[in-house]
Amino acid sequence: MPNQAQADQIRAGNGFVAALDQSGGSTPKALMLYGVEESAYGSEAEMFDMIHAMRARIAQAPDFIGDKVLGAILFEMTMERQIGGMPSATYLWEERGVVPFLKVDKGLADEADGVQLMKPMPDLDALCARAVAGGIFGTKMRSVINAASASGIEAIVAQQFDVGRQILGHGLIPIIEPEVTISIADKAEAEERLLEALMRHLDALPEGTEVMLKLTLPEVANHYKSLVDHRAVMRVVALSGGYSREEANSRLSQNSGIIASFSRALTEGLSAQQSDADFNVTIGATIDAIRAASVAG
Repeated sequence: MPNQAQADQIRAGNGFVAALDQSGGSTPKALMLYGVEESAYGSEAEMFDMIHAMRARIAQAPDFIGDKVLGAILFEMTMERQIGGMPSATYLWEERGVVPFLKVDKGLADEADGVQLMKPMPDLDALCARAVAGGIFGTKMRSVINAASASGIEAIVAQQFDVGRQILGHGLIPIIEPEVTISIADKAEAEERLLEALMRHLDALPEGTEVMLKLTLPEVANHYKSLVDHRAVMRVVALSGGYSREEANSRLSQNSGIIASFSRALTEGLSAQQSDADFNVTIGATIDAIRAASVAG
């Protein structure tokens, strides 16, 4: 069963969830934005060493603490490594008071019917067992909606909940993430259909079962308020989705009960070349701004 103190913090804490789960495909871009060119590493192993160093630097910043950062989503390789001389998940909870989550999806399938489903996850049970043993509280998995296709959106949500039930069977809390691409012309319509599908699947969950939702910031403020209030939803978090931090914070502050789970917007302005003092000032200001937007509603 989920750790009760961690569940209470996620359910009611005044903060946000940091997304530190860039995968192999998104790592080069994340490093480039951090001031590390591809020429700085000669192998995938060196690349992952550098992204882990960035994540560890963030996690050890003075303001990366549980009363501001409620939780952090880790990449599998981060879970397997150490921060501050301790296993990453242990360090986050015991030293920083930050609840650890784990990204479990294996990337996206090719687009069909306006959406990208998750690739198969044949090793999910084994990964969940390792996560439980490693002190992980919950998981995250991402699909993508590129059009307001009712059948495509239903397929995405159905897959997310099917896998979510498998994850719940391990005593972990799944974060269900059906991302709506921010640049599509029919984004508002896609969000209407997504809301309908999510409500149907949430209503079908047994009494006492809880999941989390990670959603693109909507076109209409408080569009997802019924999800925030649903009996089966522990917390709704928002992805930045390509919006600048300023735009993401502005949209977030208009949505009551939704908190941030930003990745790129969290690391905006950070650089490998910064001194520790400058780095800590920058990430501290970012954390405070995202937290303020998260509690504004």
